[in-house]
Amino acid sequence: MNLREIPLKPFAGQKPGTSGLRKKVTVFQQPGYLEAFVQSVFDTQEALKGGLLVLGGDGRFFNRQAIQIILRMAAANGIARVLVGRGGILSTPAASAVIRRHKAQGGLILSASHNPGGPDGDFGIKFNIANGGPAPEAVTEAIYLCSERIKRYRILEAADLDLDRVGEQRLGGMTVSVIDPVEDYAALLQTLFDFDAIRALIQKPDFRFRFDAMHAVTGPYARRLLIDMLGAPQSAVVNAEPKEDFGGGHPDPNPVYADKLYKDAVIDGQLDFAAASDGDGDRNMILGKGVAVSPSDSLAVLAANARLAPGYANGIAGVARSMPTSRAADAVAKALGLPCFETPTGWKFFGNLLDAGRITLCGEESYGTSSDHLREKDGLWAVLFWLNILAKRPGETVLSILQDHWRRYGRHYYSRHDYEAVDAVKAKTALDTLRVSLPTLLGSKIGELTITNADDFAYRDPVDGSESKGQGLRVICGEQARIIARLSGTGTEGATIRLYFELFEADPARQNEDVQAKLKPLIDFAERQTGIRQHTGRAEPDVIT
Repeated sequence: MNLREIPLKPFAGQKPGTSGLRKKVTVFQQPGYLEAFVQSVFDTQEALKGGLLVLGGDGRFFNRQAIQIILRMAAANGIARVLVGRGGILSTPAASAVIRRHKAQGGLILSASHNPGGPDGDFGIKFNIANGGPAPEAVTEAIYLCSERIKRYRILEAADLDLDRVGEQRLGGMTVSVIDPVEDYAALLQTLFDFDAIRALIQKPDFRFRFDAMHAVTGPYARRLLIDMLGAPQSAVVNAEPKEDFGGGHPDPNPVYADKLYKDAVIDGQLDFAAASDGDGDRNMILGKGVAVSPSDSLAVLAANARLAPGYANGIAGVARSMPTSRAADAVAKALGLPCFETPTGWKFFGNLLDAGRITLCGEESYGTSSDHLREKDGLWAVLFWLNILAKRPGETVLSILQDHWRRYGRHYYSRHDYEAVDAVKAKTALDTLRVSLPTLLGSKIGELTITNADDFAYRDPVDGSESKGQGLRVICGEQARIIARLSGTGTEGATIRLYFELFEADPARQNEDVQAKLKPLIDFAERQTGIRQHTGRAEPDVIT
């Protein structure tokens, strides 16, 4: 085995977004492209030298090849030991669990989350720090600056390792431990929820339940937890075999891409409880008979019912949500006398709050929720939490629990409109059109609502004092309504414009109206102020959730 230093010129644009570096597979397949980013991680993260690294991904196309490259680079850069999931598989929440349980110095997670896979699809990589969470901005900035001036990468000349056999192997002076990708994660979740109560619920003959793994990473996890440990029938977990192209589907758990599940549960009422997760297992969609649960409402319901789960029976310290997420969780926190924090989009912003013990639950409107058990969002955790609540509230349904919640705390009507793969210049023009008008909007009306604030959201971390500016345009009508506009950082082609709409309704008699009709005045206002149809040429959003 020979250690080689390969000369390298920097690649433009290796700046991690909200969830790491994401590009087309063909970009990552360029000679030296993956290596440049990984070497930048190794060059900037001194704790990894002589330390423990966790490695795995969602199984998408190029996952196995990338892992072999990273292992040889890790050996050449002085990492002492690597834990890698069998077959190269580790869901994002499982990777966080493994980092924390084994006290690793960090981890590399290979995923483009909910983006499509396959040879023509997307690929991604991100570095998680020792707390198990995504690297904060100071770390990602250091990695990016290093990538701009990199001149070489180190790699060991060696044959590929067998990733399908659990056990230890040697690679140069480094130990590679291939681990069961599910074991640590499943053991952790078992400490949080009442598995006996959930088992009794899902084994009832009249309880109709289905989980759609979308041919993504959660298939093996769902089989182990839901079928092997909780006794659900084999038919309850569908699309459970991870595939490099996700079976040709789009592994994004929403009513558009998980349309059959949505139809069976919400439209046809064939299922009492249904759920889906995404490419890397960190997102979730919760459905009931006749109802789709807004992710914002899901966070609020979990906070309001947290004591029903053994892991949270002593109460929660606080709640945090991303700024575009509805203020439903705020209402619960206020009623319970708990702090509620509003952060920018990106799970890394929850890390300091979790580490400081300021919060227990956190979530984003983009189908992500989790707690202090990890430092990542966690799809199956949310599914088990909902099942735990249903088991502890016998005779109630997903819909009745939601309706009871709205009566207690009010309903926050909420929707997100996505304009995907928009020309980047046109997308920026649409947002700039709204941005320049913000100072003129104060005091003006949206129907009967009065605009009380209009700004570009900035955040000061209450733990370390760091600041993040330019996090999304806000038009706020007091406690009654909000419009948010921002560009997404998760795509790989063009830009995605996201418009968010929220309207509070306290009157129970008006809490069961059509969401889009209820929000129409806000939608019409946002479309006028951004000129989004004219700038993008789109007659309507690509996805409405």
